[in-house]
Amino acid sequence: MADRLEALFAHFAVSARVFNVGPVCGINDLDEPDVGHLHVVRSGWLDVHHGGRLAIEIREPSLLLYPRPMPHRFVSDRERGAELTCARLGFEGGASNPIANALPPYMAMPLSSLGWTASLLDALFNEAAHDYCGRQVVLDRLFEVLFVQVLRTLMHHGDVQAGLMAGLAHPKLRHALVAMHEQPSEDWSIDALAQRAGMSRSVFANAFRDAVGETPAAYLQRWRVGLAQQALREGQALKRVADLVGYSGEAALSRAFKAQTGLSPREWRASMR
Repeated sequence: MADRLEALFAHFAVSARVFNVGPVCGINDLDEPDVGHLHVVRSGWLDVHHGGRLAIEIREPSLLLYPRPMPHRFVSDRERGAELTCARLGFEGGASNPIANALPPYMAMPLSSLGWTASLLDALFNEAAHDYCGRQVVLDRLFEVLFVQVLRTLMHHGDVQAGLMAGLAHPKLRHALVAMHEQPSEDWSIDALAQRAGMSRSVFANAFRDAVGETPAAYLQRWRVGLAQQALREGQALKRVADLVGYSGEAALSRAFKAQTGLSPREWRASMR
């Protein structure tokens, strides 16, 4: 079976930077622009507030994921607190990162539901408890692996009901999605994608729209424009970018780019500067 995550991470990397290891007591606010957060609650209780309202009650070891910037407040016992290891998540491409955009605003998962990550969590807790040489680097990498494991769990259990992750969890649609991710410059017709999925044209089109939330053509355009943005950030020439992402020339890329972002490629690149 084709790797459903390889092309996504190859084009849109995710990095972690651990910033807290140990107890959190009383009231703690996290409001940081441009980053997500991944928290592992090893012990203790924690009330999580969003916008001044109680959103989550943590009463067992759990994982909290915020794939996009979202202010949140932790409230715990002022004396005993809760034992947390926390990392900031950086998503290459920022707001256009398809991995971050494919996930809900936040997720809370008991560690017991992540059965196949037990050894990874043991390694993470052991590293956090000691002052080994290279500790920060190891903790950062372990959190990056933990994030991948969370995505695996979501796809395995089908916990995301719509969007890219729902499509990747589908036993047939995922083949079409991986084909688009791995070969964006191909001239993908509905018939060709349906063939990759092993479905009839009409069944594929309807199933794709129901699972992913948009048509295959709309998804392919969004994926190609996202790749074009990455290439433009790297300073590549517009004609080269058009070839890379499957458009016949600069004009065709510009039309798709403006339809997706509201800006021409040159205007978008100037705004990034």
